[in-house]
Amino acid sequence: MIPAETLRRIERLETEQSLSEEDYERLIAERTPETAALLAEKALAVRKRVYGDGVFLRGLIEISSFCRNDCYYCGLRRGNRRCARYRLGPEEILACAAGGYALGFRTFVLQGGEDAAFTDELLVPLVAALKERHPDAAVTLSLGERSRESYARLKEAGADRYLLRHETADPALYAKLHPREMSFEDRMDCLRTLRELGYQVGCGFMVGAPFQTAAHLAKDLKFIEDFRPEMCGIGPFLPHRDTPFGTEPAGSLELTLYLLSILRLMLPALLLPATTALGSIHPEGREKGLLAGANVVMPNLSPPDVRAKYEIYNGKLSSGAEAAEGLRDLAVRFAGVGCRIEAGRGDPRPAKAV
Repeated sequence: MIPAETLRRIERLETEQSLSEEDYERLIAERTPETAALLAEKALAVRKRVYGDGVFLRGLIEISSFCRNDCYYCGLRRGNRRCARYRLGPEEILACAAGGYALGFRTFVLQGGEDAAFTDELLVPLVAALKERHPDAAVTLSLGERSRESYARLKEAGADRYLLRHETADPALYAKLHPREMSFEDRMDCLRTLRELGYQVGCGFMVGAPFQTAAHLAKDLKFIEDFRPEMCGIGPFLPHRDTPFGTEPAGSLELTLYLLSILRLMLPALLLPATTALGSIHPEGREKGLLAGANVVMPNLSPPDVRAKYEIYNGKLSSGAEAAEGLRDLAVRFAGVGCRIEAGRGDPRPAKAV
């Protein structure tokens, strides 16, 4: 039986799309299978009301495994001498996008470490070329922290969206997950700048990261409620053997699904991915994410010979249904949970439609 106070919190979240930070913490700390099932049921109903049964595709192109940062959780960290480094050239990236376009993709996500080789002088004409060749497609960038001037130039060139995980909304926890030269304030400034420049903005966090508590997660939820991103990517923390957190336990699939449902009720029009990490931690993790309220998946368009090199955590999937070539398999798996691939750019619904 679900306690009456928990039911009241869920009802308030559903009707007002808002809770206090304390109420979010209690909802997380007092999680039960019954509460999770109720939240998933309500989140699925909201997702269907706003987006129907469609799931949006994003074609992921992992353009570089070089990174200037030394984040303690990431296999691409600069201090990892075992990392297989590569970077794609502009023509390789354009070829990946062309292949994805032929398969039906209408959003391309250029993701990589913070690689100094990807200057504005390289990226601006690349983004412009993508938009010229595929004018009906959206270009999303996920290339970390850059200057306001850089973000502005990329936006002017045609970039539509920018994904930048905030990782945690708690400054003290941020400091435990990153080296001293990285700044919580800088990360938040970048997110605000992206919003001011008119990007569709995505943020996100790991679930079950080292030192993380229910209070930290509640702060993340309140931040997302207030910031109101167009997209939010969350997934379970998965360790990488060649990092300082390599022996830490993985995050919880169940807690990640629970938080997906809360996010769907909080922001009904949110673009909410069923992440690769979900598929990596459980064979049906992606489908479970959709049933918890997610509505986006990001198959890999990168050249097959580099996919395994972009190993941000142990066991990261890059083949099968995670690969662009696996779209038929993906469609079958979606149908098994009452979903279908939806064509188009997959823009967020306007607020008035929610």
